[in-house]
Amino acid sequence: MPFFPFLILAVLLSLAIASFVFVYRRHLSGRHAADKQIEVQILDKQSLSVDEHPTDGDNTQYWLYVQPLKGGPKREFQVGVHFYHALNPGDCGTLTYRGRQFMHFALKR
Repeated sequence: MPFFPFLILAVLLSLAIASFVFVYRRHLSGRHAADKQIEVQILDKQSLSVDEHPTDGDNTQYWLYVQPLKGGPKREFQVGVHFYHALNPGDCGTLTYRGRQFMHFALKR
């Protein structure tokens, strides 16, 4: 008889762990997340020198800081050098992202 409650507890614990892993992968790390599009304005951009990998050719990270036009939290995305140089603070457009990963920015002219 005392084995049955431990079995139920083990099943519930395994379900909780599996749910956490699913939510973490989908929403926080962006794996298997759907692409989302949102209208944003670029607030700022920043380049940071990183000395973690001195053997790589480019040891600079490029970041964009955006604000949704319809309200919502400000976000930051690491972008490639070509997007960094092509976009300026104040530009508006459609941002495509997956989880926390920047995918594309379509500038409105």
